[in-house]
Amino acid sequence: MPVTPQLRCCDASGCRSAGGQALRRALEEARDAAGLTAEALAIKPVGCLRLCGSGPLVACDGPGPSQLFGGVAPEHAGALIAASVAANDGSAAVSDDPLAAHRLDLSDPFFALQQPVVLEGCGQVNPESIDDAIAFGTYAQLHRVLQELTPEQVRDEVRRSGLRGRGGAGYPTGLKWDTVALQPPGPRYVVCNADEGDPGAFMDRSVLESDPHRLIEGMAIAAYAVGAERGFVYVRAEYPLAIERLRLALQQARSRHLLGNHIDGTSFNLRLEVRVGAGAYVCGEETALLLSIQGQRGMPQPRPPFPAQSGLWGAPTLINNVETFTAVPAILRQGGHWYAGIGTEHSKGTKVFALSGAVVNTGLVEVPMGTPLRTVVEVIGGGVPDGSPIKAVQTGGPSGGCIPAERLDTPVDYESLLELGSMMGSGGMVVMGASTSMPEVARHFMGFSVNESCGKCVPCRAGTVQLAQLLDRFVEHRATPADMERLDALCQMVKVTSLCGLGQSAPNPVLSTLRWFRHEYEAACREPAACVAAGGVER
Repeated sequence: MPVTPQLRCCDASGCRSAGGQALRRALEEARDAAGLTAEALAIKPVGCLRLCGSGPLVACDGPGPSQLFGGVAPEHAGALIAASVAANDGSAAVSDDPLAAHRLDLSDPFFALQQPVVLEGCGQVNPESIDDAIAFGTYAQLHRVLQELTPEQVRDEVRRSGLRGRGGAGYPTGLKWDTVALQPPGPRYVVCNADEGDPGAFMDRSVLESDPHRLIEGMAIAAYAVGAERGFVYVRAEYPLAIERLRLALQQARSRHLLGNHIDGTSFNLRLEVRVGAGAYVCGEETALLLSIQGQRGMPQPRPPFPAQSGLWGAPTLINNVETFTAVPAILRQGGHWYAGIGTEHSKGTKVFALSGAVVNTGLVEVPMGTPLRTVVEVIGGGVPDGSPIKAVQTGGPSGGCIPAERLDTPVDYESLLELGSMMGSGGMVVMGASTSMPEVARHFMGFSVNESCGKCVPCRAGTVQLAQLLDRFVEHRATPADMERLDALCQMVKVTSLCGLGQSAPNPVLSTLRWFRHEYEAACREPAACVAAGGVER
């Protein structure tokens, strides 16, 4: 617990959009009006406090348990200051509590069932203060690694943890690090893929806005482990606050000699830079991302060679996403066996999800792998706001699929979601209520893929357009039995023959809705009976 009583004010994008900055100014004015100094009561800007749909959020810390308030406005500033004073001097709560409707229960499953590893510093540290980050423990593992461990020992620990890439594919992180490290001598690069573009996904943005120094520490440890001396964080331009804070954090780290030459008095050197993407979703694909960093048009390239063998400027390049790198300091601190003890046999550790859609509690959720989907959306998320049943949950963004309510007891791990025709993806999770039209959902995501296709390969460039036009016919009730057959066949063709992951996964929302909600497509036909007779998809 903090020594100094404090109010932690969420200063991430979500709470800012709900008036968080005006609230913090009002709190500072109310503190001054109450005759309190900053030493007596700190008002601290922090990152995401997770329950994003209830912003602005303010946490009150004192000698006793912390309190959390949501949906507060500048006019509540005086009451929040009074509540903080009461919490710190042991005063009894007043019967007419002006904040009663805004108090959030920290024993609620939304908070109680989470296990923060990646998010452990989010909402705790001031993202614009390296001193605050260091006081919280950031850079301690980088120091230990540089002073006590060899690169091989670091890679062994990561491999022992069972960490898999959190960007979507789930490739074993330790194996990727080994591949880069064991390439022939020469330059190497480390790259963070922060080009988070899935609709409904805001995990990476929240980490960058809330705890940028933890990401830098994870990247520095990775660079040491693979022998890289230069790296890049590739961030989409739509994240201005994340970019601003990341650049500030890099500047602060350089000023403390945590980046640059002879880090921590060793022979290890590392330069990290920010590269801002121009908003192309396809640049989330690693080969397109690397071309964009090099100043070229971001278009996927055939593989092999893989970036771990030949990436930036032909050199071995390690690419992981924000969540993967940010998990590394905790793994080094607690040990690989500790991390491997969380989750399932094949999906270790925790996963951060951005929970949104028709759900009571929208925000960031970090849970152990293997947690049932029902627990995430109904217990932690609180279910549909009006109490009606959940119809489906969409995971994996445009690359994922829709999971029906009868399969909500499925554990959330890489293999289980693939079996249902979906995927983990980067971590977007959208809940859908009973009134949702599944053909419309499929059309929405296909339209996204049409707009974001780079056009390099014909199956994706033309196939997604044809799929979108077919879906138009179902949404507008103009489809025929032949369209049902065309839809399925075209999905399979685009999936198998596209060059990169965008085209290969673009049919997933269609295929999953056809699999689980085929009756809605049949009902959209001009001749429903004929569509049914055309055949079904085995579940």
